[in-house]
Amino acid sequence: MTRLSAGDTAPDFTLLDSEGTEVSLSDFRGKSVVVYFYPAAATPGCTKQACDFRDNLGELNEAGFTVLGVSPDKPAKLAKFVADEGLTFPLLSDPDRAVLTAWGAYGEKQLYGKTVTGVIRSTFIIDPDGVITHALYNVRATGHVAKLRKDLKV
Repeated sequence: MTRLSAGDTAPDFTLLDSEGTEVSLSDFRGKSVVVYFYPAAATPGCTKQACDFRDNLGELNEAGFTVLGVSPDKPAKLAKFVADEGLTFPLLSDPDRAVLTAWGAYGEKQLYGKTVTGVIRSTFIIDPDGVITHALYNVRATGHVAKLRKDLKV
């Protein structure tokens, strides 16, 4: 299984957002980007994490960071999640899990003591040149954004 590390070039991607518009990572070249991968929209942990990003988005944006969320959900499910939770950053759809796999965010993981295959909750910080500065795998939904802000000094 691929695992990315600090210093690696971030694999580019083009995915549909919740409105069906194509969004490419390369669109954000010249900016710092937080890309986070989560298992499923509208589940308790993923809702907590998305709302934490929403609630901290102003400070992250002021510090120069753009946030992108990626899951295997289809755009229609993402649109409902965005509307229900008032999310103000792009959520991207990766239904075939190709991007998740390329970033090492899909594969075997432990869930309730069992080995399963699924989305590995992960977060990456990409610098303006497209290089990964932080690669965080198996993050917890609760408290993750606060820890990220502390690590990024935001």
